[in-house]
Amino acid sequence: MTMTADNVQPVSDPAATPPRLLAAGHSADALAHLSAFGPRRGLRRADLERELERSGLTGRGGAAFPAFRKLAATTGRRAPVVIGNGSEGEPWSWKDAVLLANAPHLVLDGLLTASEALGAARTVLYLHAAAVAPVAAAVAERSDAGRVELIEAADGFVAGEASAVVNALQTGRAVPLDRTRRLSESGLDGRPTLLHNVETLAQLALVDRYGGDWFRSVGDPERPGTRLVTVTGDVAAEGVFEVPTDATVLDIVARAGGEARLAAGVLLGGYHGRWIAPSETGAAPGESAGAGVVHVLGPQRCGLAVTAAIVQELAAASARQCGPCLFGLSAMADRFAELAAGRLAPQAAAELARLAEAVDGRGSCHHPDGAARLVRSALRVFARDIHAHAEGRCLRSAR
Repeated sequence: MTMTADNVQPVSDPAATPPRLLAAGHSADALAHLSAFGPRRGLRRADLERELERSGLTGRGGAAFPAFRKLAATTGRRAPVVIGNGSEGEPWSWKDAVLLANAPHLVLDGLLTASEALGAARTVLYLHAAAVAPVAAAVAERSDAGRVELIEAADGFVAGEASAVVNALQTGRAVPLDRTRRLSESGLDGRPTLLHNVETLAQLALVDRYGGDWFRSVGDPERPGTRLVTVTGDVAAEGVFEVPTDATVLDIVARAGGEARLAAGVLLGGYHGRWIAPSETGAAPGESAGAGVVHVLGPQRCGLAVTAAIVQELAAASARQCGPCLFGLSAMADRFAELAAGRLAPQAAAELARLAEAVDGRGSCHHPDGAARLVRSALRVFARDIHAHAEGRCLRSAR
């Protein structure tokens, strides 16, 4: 789907939480932004850390790490670098593109607030190609954003991983660095580096304006606030929705005109996420929200076939820097293809479980971990399908 401002679906439920990130409306310019939010406060570092801790804001790019801890950890003798990550390599997500098309000033507010609080030497926005134009227009409207560097992101699934972003900016190679390296200590230009997803920065801008208590007044008390989710698959209207963090999967899918309890399964978090069964959709996604993807698999589609295609893409997306990625993901893709085709289904399922255990936590980056998580969830949620495929039939095609 084309990633534009029109992909935002309006909140039609009168009882739903009013939009926060998208409160200024479609394609908001500087005047609309100021009218909706007012000027930013630009809290000093200690005050910003305190409000972020009070808010409970966690990262919206997939890792869900507490924002205040990232800020506090960014220290060193050299002035740090602050990077906003809007590369969005997840194939079923366009929430960041929608945010940057509609609320670029809120992202810039968060980026500038973090940069000023840290006394940053460089301030960078790393953007998907489609987002460069609206953000450049927003920068041109402001007097405080001249130091923000806009850099077009490389394509590729792993290109948006935090260390891959730093590597791309440093060397032009958008592949992850060794996972033992802490960017908060030594990142871009060898400086301490704070890297946040662009939605996290927009949420940070709201905390700067209204404080931590206001931020956590909606959503799950353990993971407060709202978040953007991209709902795709077998629904009436694919799109991006702003929902409170305690919204159930059932309610989120209903916003898109779908019925989660009639699905074959729902994938939370995208390609590095996990499948859940229809019976589990009455709960909020929680940490499984990942990059904010909710993909609905209709009852007529085979979860094994869909997962096999995803695992094949994950294997192809490998940075080919370590054995778990280079050999493990390729083997997983082959075994899942066999499973989907019904060839040696029980043996293939057992081998997939073994391979998932073998690659998990052993890669140079987290790419193999995400693939292992997806595979394990598919083996669990689609267990009945595996048995049917072993008998030479598909539960879905029989409908």
